[in-house]
Amino acid sequence: MVNDETAVTTCQWLGLTRYADGLVLQNQLREQLRSGGREALVLLEHPHVYTLGRSASRADIVASSEWLTGHGIDVHESDRGGQVTYHGPGQAVGYPILDLGRERDIRRYVHRLQEVLVATLDNFGVAAHARHEQTEIGVWVEERKIASIGVHLSRWITTHGFALNVDTDLSYFQGIVACGLQDVSMTSLGAERGSAPALAEVADRLVEHFGRIMNRHMVPGELLSLA
Repeated sequence: MVNDETAVTTCQWLGLTRYADGLVLQNQLREQLRSGGREALVLLEHPHVYTLGRSASRADIVASSEWLTGHGIDVHESDRGGQVTYHGPGQAVGYPILDLGRERDIRRYVHRLQEVLVATLDNFGVAAHARHEQTEIGVWVEERKIASIGVHLSRWITTHGFALNVDTDLSYFQGIVACGLQDVSMTSLGAERGSAPALAEVADRLVEHFGRIMNRHMVPGELLSLA
């Protein structure tokens, strides 16, 4: 039974989705929520893309234009927090569309996203920890970064979210100063375990822990169409 303090949140794994389409969907879901609709958790993976957050500089992309074109990498500016990061196949990306109007605590929200990721990794036998310093927000395995977080709030409704490296080709991080950290070592669930679980399986665990930690009742459902 769902009590009055537990929001019902629709969740869906979308699979491979263009970054631009993911932005459109987030904006649609945000407007739907403002109009009295449900909160949502969008889980997906993107084709190769570098995204620049509000604190990023184009200089954080160290790869040449020719290299970007040759590797099929798009570049997008984003209104999320943070600097530059990479999204690509084999990475579980989560976009929560939540109303934080009651609590109005962005720091607590980010810390809970980190808890979701740490708990999910623990399910797959990887011990991870959160870092809370502004320049190092994310989730780490020892000194290796395995997940990034960058969020945006508009009138206390969240967009953007987190990216967890599951079976990601980590070589693509070499084209950027990832998260503004020089010489950061990136890792993935597959690299840490020797083999990677299916992304859909990871998505299931993310939904489970998201509901528990965020105090949301997660309901699978079809989100708005991208057509």
